[in-house]
Amino acid sequence: MAKAEQGVEQQSLPLLDHLARVGRRAAETSMSPGGLRPRHLIALKLLSEHGAASQQGLAEALSLDPSNVVGLLNELEERGLITRRRDPADRRRHIVELSAGGQDELCLAQARLSRVEDDLLGALSLDERATLYRLLARAVDAVGGKAAACTEDDRPGWRGSANAQ
Repeated sequence: MAKAEQGVEQQSLPLLDHLARVGRRAAETSMSPGGLRPRHLIALKLLSEHGAASQQGLAEALSLDPSNVVGLLNELEERGLITRRRDPADRRRHIVELSAGGQDELCLAQARLSRVEDDLLGALSLDERATLYRLLARAVDAVGGKAAACTEDDRPGWRGSANAQ
């Protein structure tokens, strides 16, 4: 733990918690009433970045119980944001794909969230933001999570993909 000049401990967790709460509130406000929730965005982003996936693979990638994934996918399908079809090679499996409407909605949501992040981190330079991202991504990876990839080069293979076995 770092010590400040006057002997007061500098702890990052309260600051991270505060920024997370402010950011979450602003993000929820930026989405129109009845808009996408974080779990919707994560599922759409996974499908956008990695392509079609089996329903089971998506459940694993989202770390959700398969029955909860069914409810999530039902909501997305009702809104026309995804399509589900039977896997012709295994009729018991469902393949989930992002629809054109889902891609459009994801782009709009990401633009809104970028504005929220710009407001939240406006006091930091672009270099400082990049450094913050790298540090946070490293911390997330260290605790067993996966940091969201920003570029094609950063994207690892996705074991939940419909083609992965």
